[in-house]
Amino acid sequence: MNSKQSKSSRRRFLKQGAALAGLAAVGGIRPARGQFGQPDPRGRTEFVPDESVPQANILRDPWTGEMLRDSAGDLVVDWTGTPQWEAYRKNIRAVGGPRYGALEKDSRLYGVRSRFVTTHRLGIDGGGPTMPSTTKHTFFSILSPVEAQLGIITPNGLHFIDEHGEVPEMDPRQHRLTISGMVDRPLTFTMEELMALPSVSRIHTVECNSDGMTSHRNRIAPWATAGDVYGELSCSEWTGVLLSKLLEMVGVKRGAKWFYASAADGYNQTWSIPMWKALDDTIIAYGQNGEPVRPEQGFPLRLLLPGFCGTMNIKRLRRIKITDELTLFHRMYNEQFPDNKMTWFRFEMPPKSCILHPSGGQQLTRRGFYEIRGIAWSGGGKITKVEVTVDGGKTWKDAEVQGPVHSKAHTRFVFPWSWNGEEVIIASRCTDERGSTQPTTAEFARFKGVDVDTLKARGSNRINITQPWKIDREGRITNAVYSI
Repeated sequence: MNSKQSKSSRRRFLKQGAALAGLAAVGGIRPARGQFGQPDPRGRTEFVPDESVPQANILRDPWTGEMLRDSAGDLVVDWTGTPQWEAYRKNIRAVGGPRYGALEKDSRLYGVRSRFVTTHRLGIDGGGPTMPSTTKHTFFSILSPVEAQLGIITPNGLHFIDEHGEVPEMDPRQHRLTISGMVDRPLTFTMEELMALPSVSRIHTVECNSDGMTSHRNRIAPWATAGDVYGELSCSEWTGVLLSKLLEMVGVKRGAKWFYASAADGYNQTWSIPMWKALDDTIIAYGQNGEPVRPEQGFPLRLLLPGFCGTMNIKRLRRIKITDELTLFHRMYNEQFPDNKMTWFRFEMPPKSCILHPSGGQQLTRRGFYEIRGIAWSGGGKITKVEVTVDGGKTWKDAEVQGPVHSKAHTRFVFPWSWNGEEVIIASRCTDERGSTQPTTAEFARFKGVDVDTLKARGSNRINITQPWKIDREGRITNAVYSI
């Protein structure tokens, strides 16, 4: 070996040694000095002093014979075959896993909340027994307790659920998404192929078309909480592929104006959606709040239409077909006015807001300062303004809109207030970036062309009237719907 080759080999060896030192936390190679050694099954490390490390397992410079040390000065050791390594492997087998233990034995593999936290979803009408029905696919709804929400993100375990049957178990390895119709190249994607494409992660609400609907008994009950009123609403960080990216791949033909999306479950929920929405911000979502979408939210794949009514956000998405005209399906909503005119199909959710603290079911325990807190949201974009009244709607004052303000997502607001112990009605209203403002009951009735009594009797989808709360002299808080 000539000197040039020798120097090259030495450089290569030293690079490999440095790499081993840099990867000391991987596999059986661990530094021995200082406080580092093999991790035990409880996630800690066992200190091994230099003098206790078997000499044969210390990596050395082959030219100088010097012991290799990492950048922290710790010995670089191949622990394989040492007594310490065998003891470590034995302990691993005892608890059932290489990190912290077996899933059924150790909650640290997937965390659980404190036993002192008992917040849970709310069943419709108190979550009583299922009523008799001749409908083949029975519908059930479980509400999110929005009054207990901290921040703008709804935990996955508290996201509201609307289903038309039992939640199916879908194997992601077998699941496929097909895009066909007015396209140049019909394609079928596996989950692996979809997850390999460029992705986005965005925060948006999902809200049922009937959220806040006054024909729901719980909605107008005096004891209603914010969850009873607006429990068909949740906000998550959604991760997936933009539908516009997939449409680039298949090539949309000229004249395409609509697409419809279908589910893979037994109910086969299907909706026809304008093409402009597909090219705007529609997401084919496989992730929710940093983990795969949960089964009750559409695992392994769902359609996410920011700002559109929740029932259009097809769960367990299996098919998208591009068309040149609207296709009529079950549960497509419009509304008749008193003059017998009909609205066009309504997709977008209007601006809404709700005070969460203090709110229905809660109680003020003293006079003095309180921070009124709540959320606002709109299917039309960002929230730009929130106002609060603490005198039953006589006057309105600007609340502080807290950032970050995301489009078509929950936005927090706060308002400083001092309660004097007298009976009062409080409420909020919001305005979005289009200039649309949440109406009072009287304003909404005028828009519908009816009087308030008729509105109370009929109810309305997409109703977005202000939500007042009444606080009595004892500090008890009840639902004051229709009072503003």
